[in-house]
Amino acid sequence: MATKPESDPEPDEGEKRSALFTRRNFLIGGGTAAGLIVAWAIWPRAYEPNISAAENEEIFGAYLKISKEGQITVVVPQSEMGQGVYTVLPQILADELGADWRTIAVEPAPINPLYANNFLAQQWAETLLPPGAAKLTEEEAASWAAKNIATRNDFIVTADSSSVPAYSDSFREAGAAARILLSKAAAEKWDVEWETCIAENGFISNGDNKMRFGELVASALKQDLPDPVPLRSDPVNNLVGQDIPRLDLPAKLDGSANFAGDVRLPDMVFASIRQGPIGATRLKSFNREGADKIIGLVDVVEHDQWIAAVATNWWAANDALDKMSPMFETTGLLPDSEKMDVALEEALEDGPGIRFASRGETQPAFDEYQTIRSRYQADAAVHAPMETRTAAADYKDDRLELWLATQAPASAVQAAAKAIGIATDRVTLYPMLAGGSFGRNLDSKIAAQVAIIAEKMGRPVQLMWSRAEEMMHDHYRAPAHARLDAATDKAGRIQALQVKIAAPASAREQSKRIVRGMDDIAAMRASIDEADVKAVEGADVQYNIANFSLDHHPAYIGAPTGNWRSNAHSYNAFFVESFIDELASKAGIEPLSYRMPMMTDRPRLARCLTGVAAMAGWDGGLDGSGMGLACHSMRGGHIAVIVSASRGEGGLRVSRISATADVGRIIHPEIARQQIEGGIVYGLAMALGSSTRFNRGIASARRLSDLALPRLSEIPSIQVEFIRSEEEPVGVEEIGVPAVAPAIANALFSATGVRFRQLPLFSEAS
Repeated sequence: MATKPESDPEPDEGEKRSALFTRRNFLIGGGTAAGLIVAWAIWPRAYEPNISAAENEEIFGAYLKISKEGQITVVVPQSEMGQGVYTVLPQILADELGADWRTIAVEPAPINPLYANNFLAQQWAETLLPPGAAKLTEEEAASWAAKNIATRNDFIVTADSSSVPAYSDSFREAGAAARILLSKAAAEKWDVEWETCIAENGFISNGDNKMRFGELVASALKQDLPDPVPLRSDPVNNLVGQDIPRLDLPAKLDGSANFAGDVRLPDMVFASIRQGPIGATRLKSFNREGADKIIGLVDVVEHDQWIAAVATNWWAANDALDKMSPMFETTGLLPDSEKMDVALEEALEDGPGIRFASRGETQPAFDEYQTIRSRYQADAAVHAPMETRTAAADYKDDRLELWLATQAPASAVQAAAKAIGIATDRVTLYPMLAGGSFGRNLDSKIAAQVAIIAEKMGRPVQLMWSRAEEMMHDHYRAPAHARLDAATDKAGRIQALQVKIAAPASAREQSKRIVRGMDDIAAMRASIDEADVKAVEGADVQYNIANFSLDHHPAYIGAPTGNWRSNAHSYNAFFVESFIDELASKAGIEPLSYRMPMMTDRPRLARCLTGVAAMAGWDGGLDGSGMGLACHSMRGGHIAVIVSASRGEGGLRVSRISATADVGRIIHPEIARQQIEGGIVYGLAMALGSSTRFNRGIASARRLSDLALPRLSEIPSIQVEFIRSEEEPVGVEEIGVPAVAPAIANALFSATGVRFRQLPLFSEAS
């Protein structure tokens, strides 16, 4: 459809700044933003490791312990959710140390600012910074957020594929420091220069002299480190880049790995919970007598916003809740999908847009050339990890022990402590393995709930959410609407591109929950009308288009939103790559040939495109061929995907997905491949379902069967190839997701001539 977009004047400098920070005050501990900066700037900055060691162990800094028998324990501050972080980070350290991989063990890190994820704080800077800090330059603001918010708030957060970029240098330096201390200890015994000693396979050697690491630990700690600590130029071990055995896999295979649901304590009872509709909800009534006949029921715990039944087993507790028929009362807005759609459309058409990217001038091109406009939208998406929200707690003598899988441990401890009115240093958290997450474990609500129940019961409690509770009280991937306008010349080439995204300020809302401890309602309300750079991530196109603009139109939808595997990249890649395919079709140009001239100065992504085309036997996406192409860049990584798909009486059939990725230097090739393959399957699930609508504050999807997820027999052949690179390694956990849905949509257009513009794909076609 040819239309003329309305004129979008370039925002002045003040408007651009308001895109980063609003003018509201940010209050923590009673201080304004300016006072907070001054106060935190003089906060003590020296921290000591608080890891524990056995009698035969010595602590080598915050990340490493070595026993006298040579056992090496690596301390990892990131949550293991299946992404392999309990292997990859120890692999980096062990490689630099010169360790024997068979001697490596791993344990989760305690809460300590030493483990703060400063890299992620830098990425989240604009969502973490107090809006009142608008007087800072962008560079000052980002630096302040990373050095102050991250450290002072124990920002030990696992998110956004940041584990390797955030911690690889620290783990490598930790390995190097221990290697040098051990080498110095050995050199002192042998009366040689330490630089001539070699660390390899758990030994320090020099000529005929050879000693195990364990024999040197006591004397090693008496040595001094050079400044700076020299790293290996060519590691002897060469563990990095090898498919060494995963440290978490054996226990998961034999069933000995412990998740929160596996915790068993003496005299433990089990709890199930019910919560009302999304919104300002309170518990109104329940029929206690209805549950009294349930065998095993121990007690009922009431809260303003929820009710829990406690029993000798979880099934009895959940059955008791059914019999009690709790009733809730909600005031104010009840999230409803039709109202959400209206809110998103109104924000897109009439709401103020905040510009986050601008190159050249778009309006002259729109005045001169033909304009093509398309609209796209994506429904809210659920996380649906295999493990529903689960936690165990034991409260006695004014102390709380908490067993929980969490991506934000400090936030979880603060939530639990606040719920029962104790200090955070009275809470001991045992970080558990996670049975999947995809961002779900950033939510600390269950920590508060289980703390309250444990205090009331006076005995160990395990709380597990039902699948329905999990899906009805998720922090959803934000729904979004988009309008894309392109000015194309007679040859069909893009002369200007204008992208507008309407979505809630999901990342700001998430940050308020994690950093400031807000509940869902407060975080949503505090984020109304706030600009969010992460809402438009992935829409700042990877193509060399001279005249380009990208605007975020904030919208309030009344449902809590948060991190979801690949976040806004998941829907923005769908919007942009589908639209690029539309433009190629209208220009009568084969999709790959249409993209390649716009890859100037994008050599890594261009290589992915040409690589996947050769691997998949790209036929140009000819009419009826059923092949579709899409590409995407995110967080320093690049990927191109080709899908072969068709639609018939049996529905969608995807027969093959091929991908070529450039993710820099790869630490563990098999884990990288697993993560990208898993991301591709996740992207396929997003294209088909994984979403929910809302009716009067209740999500329509309450079971896994409601999500239209692909079954194992429906998973196509997946082929992944990596481009060899010596660039810095990037996270691989999410990059496989974004390009899959647009590649499927483009394949379906090739096969059927129908353009799908909504996620999930079969919710609407035009």
